[in-house]
Amino acid sequence: MASMPDVDLWGVPLAMLGGAIRVSTPFLFVSLGECLTERAGRVNLGLEGTLVLGAMTGYGAAYETGSAWLGVGAAALAGTLFGAVHGVVCRLPRVNDIATGIALMLLGIGLAFFFGKPYIQPVAPDLPAIPFGWWSESPQVRTALNVNVLFLAGCALAVALAWMFRATRIGLTIRVVGDSSDAARAMGVRTHTVRLLATAAGGALAGVGGAYLSLYYPGSWNEGISSGQGLMAVALVIFARWNPVRCLGAALLFGGAGALGPALQSVGITQGYHLFYAAPYVLTLGLLVATSSPTRALAGAPGELSISR
Repeated sequence: MASMPDVDLWGVPLAMLGGAIRVSTPFLFVSLGECLTERAGRVNLGLEGTLVLGAMTGYGAAYETGSAWLGVGAAALAGTLFGAVHGVVCRLPRVNDIATGIALMLLGIGLAFFFGKPYIQPVAPDLPAIPFGWWSESPQVRTALNVNVLFLAGCALAVALAWMFRATRIGLTIRVVGDSSDAARAMGVRTHTVRLLATAAGGALAGVGGAYLSLYYPGSWNEGISSGQGLMAVALVIFARWNPVRCLGAALLFGGAGALGPALQSVGITQGYHLFYAAPYVLTLGLLVATSSPTRALAGAPGELSISR
């Protein structure tokens, strides 16, 4: 009993650590997908719709097949298809990729709500987690260190993408296409094909992020599952300066902000804790304002992005 006050003292940061890991995973996958897409010179604001569609598709597939991993695969496939549609439409003359992304975002959300109604009540299998807190007798420690496999995969993917952009021919090709279409064509690179593949791959990652939402945290399918995380992840990419490893750090920052309210509630703070649920949105607004100076707003942005021209 003597140790209980100590647990209360570090209960909030511990709960925030566990919450940051849980909440950051969708941000991580969507931001990595958008980072890959934008490095190729295309903006995809439709990833919010892809995230929601991936959540519904993953949950439905997991329920029908009895396998959470097949649900993740189905979500990735749905995201790939939606990303490919965005890439194909944006190849047409006089088509704006931002407007197309908004239209596809609304379409993805609408399709998810329409086809997802039968899956609101049924219970699908959950994704597994690794209990890194097995050594502790404290429930708070065990809960905080119960880490989902997809978070670890996302961390590895962030490092792999950073290495790919820096040290591989594929990464160099994507960077050249994103920085200068003329230079890419002079090198014999098919710019439209590269952008199409990058956009499709980015959609696949956003779909995986959606599957995490419905199959692990919060672990159910409902029509309010995203709460704008896909759009916040696009702002996160700008804050991270199109660097995959920085996307990981920024995702954890956003995840910690999103976990603040539940962390306070978990240690018995019940007055006003709900105000902290707005922390991710306030953080998004603050970061956009902070990075909107004429000298820093688009530092590091690929030259072919529509927002940089």
